[in-house]
Amino acid sequence: MIWLVLSVLTSSLLYVIFKYFKVFEVNTLHAIVINYLVAAITGLLVYEGEISTIKIFDGGWFWFSVVLGALFITVFNILGLTSQKNGLSVAAVASKMSLIIPVIFGIWMYNETLGWLKITGVFIALASVYLASLKSKDGLTIHKKELLLPALLFLGSGIIDTTIKYAEKNFVPDGDEPLFSAICFVSAFGIGILILIYEAIQGRRLQFKSIIAGITLGIPNYFSIYFLIKALKNGMESSVFFPINHVGTVLFTTLLGYILFKERLLIKNYWGIALAVVAIICIAFAKA
Repeated sequence: MIWLVLSVLTSSLLYVIFKYFKVFEVNTLHAIVINYLVAAITGLLVYEGEISTIKIFDGGWFWFSVVLGALFITVFNILGLTSQKNGLSVAAVASKMSLIIPVIFGIWMYNETLGWLKITGVFIALASVYLASLKSKDGLTIHKKELLLPALLFLGSGIIDTTIKYAEKNFVPDGDEPLFSAICFVSAFGIGILILIYEAIQGRRLQFKSIIAGITLGIPNYFSIYFLIKALKNGMESSVFFPINHVGTVLFTTLLGYILFKERLLIKNYWGIALAVVAIICIAFAKA
């Protein structure tokens, strides 16, 4: 359970850091690329085993780390576009409701336990994510022409979680979690370099504050993935972990937004918080 708690805390911290990016007018895209480099270095430093190219390329997980790295940076860009085109609430709901994808995959692929209490908890979790993420009294408004980006964000976020679960269970041996996570970020940084080159050509050069922001983001970002994998490796079912993780992150991020940034909470947000607690209790008792 400690790994789940740490995963929620570090994931929530990422949203707080992103909020400060806006306050200090940081180029988020540049900071994200630097963040991947810092996350990769953090993973290599945390890894206690011997690091060799043979070990990395011969590991059954290598290509999964490459794919995940590409997904990390691609889905992030989709997240940014969704936020700009559809609003932050739509982006938050689309990314967090993706929890249903690894839940279904875990039940289907690994025969994870399924009962009325867990099913109820998952549906309550989805409702809580929606309500807690709303920032407008009118709810979410998505025009038919703008459905593509939220749909891609939903699928991309769910595929990332599902791929991590599959790689962890079948290919990543105990003790290799830091190395696996690090190579995921190396892959993302490799693609990010191309983005920085393009940005430089366009006249948008890397600023010092973007480097500092990337360092600030990179360390908790690495540990959010590391703790996620450790929680799954310690026997926690994905149909239990992902709903609690996503709902817990939304819940804690909402509270941090209220405390740190004085963000106004709507009645719907309070209902979302209450349902989040109910969902966590249902899923936790279903596990027991």
